[in-house]
Amino acid sequence: MVVSKKSMKDFITYKDAGVNIEAGQESVCRIKMAVESTYNPSVLQGIGPFGSLLDLSDILKDYHHPVLVQSIDSVGTKLMIARMVNNHTTIGMDMVAHGVNDILCQGARPLTFLDYIAVDKLEPGHIEQVVGGIVAGCKEAGMPLVGGEIAELPGIYCPGQYDLVGSITGIVERERIITGKKICPGDILVGLASNGLHTNGYSLARKVFFELKGYQVDRYIPEVGTTLAEELLKPHRNYAPAVLAMIEAIEIKGIAHITGGGLIDNLPRILAPGCEALIYPNSWEIPPIFRLIQEEGNVPRDDMYRTFNMGIGMVLVIAKAEAATAQERLRQQWGLENYLIGEIIPGQRRVSL
Repeated sequence: MVVSKKSMKDFITYKDAGVNIEAGQESVCRIKMAVESTYNPSVLQGIGPFGSLLDLSDILKDYHHPVLVQSIDSVGTKLMIARMVNNHTTIGMDMVAHGVNDILCQGARPLTFLDYIAVDKLEPGHIEQVVGGIVAGCKEAGMPLVGGEIAELPGIYCPGQYDLVGSITGIVERERIITGKKICPGDILVGLASNGLHTNGYSLARKVFFELKGYQVDRYIPEVGTTLAEELLKPHRNYAPAVLAMIEAIEIKGIAHITGGGLIDNLPRILAPGCEALIYPNSWEIPPIFRLIQEEGNVPRDDMYRTFNMGIGMVLVIAKAEAATAQERLRQQWGLENYLIGEIIPGQRRVSL
């Protein structure tokens, strides 16, 4: 029996199957210095080993009963706006700020961040842009980017598609965890101004602007004073520096990060039994981008408040006697615009507009 020799073209490599190991290695080389620039003395090993190492000895000296607070999230379909204009420099900042704000709701300060980037085809320049934004967000939050994963998954994603996920770990003293249990009728709701849509509601925004109205992403929008892309890509605001400082100064009874579900669904998550949040819709100026979405799409008001943050990215629940002081400090020390947007009344753990 004669077995013919295969020619070289008969062999199939991993690269032929759509996975380019060399591109992955180049991506890691490009981001290595940027990632390491976020490290602090607690980081023993970052990129390279199978797991990252963090020395907790110095960190735990400041805590009597430390509790870890963890969260994981993505930036949703905001990625599609970044793809439309081929600008991925700030999308990583969104992801970090979202995670930081989530654990902030329980009074935690950030310790470490991990990212996961999945693509259909690795382009080192694209990865470099995305990680550059993550690095910028981690530096703003004062925490190291200790590791992550870059996955090339042909067949899972269509050409040009990618996904971005971030996992954050924070720490808080057990006795100082903010649970909302102390919230009571008479407390004041202080709303912190958002920076546009942040990272939620983009599916509805895209449907209104691009499907229903046929807008181009580079269209100049007089109402907001920028192009549509510039407005929609404004980074998610990181409230941690200001709010962590406020926690040290006054008692904050509850904190709600206003993400998917808006004010309607997020505030009840922190309310104590027998409490209802009464919101005054005219107590702050709703940014033009939200009014534009509502008008162009004929979106019902309740749907707007359940989908978008409507200009309020975070809500603090504070005793009435301390509310004015808190508002002034947020403006003067942190340049953070804020509004008295409502109060706590007797009720059934819901929001009333």
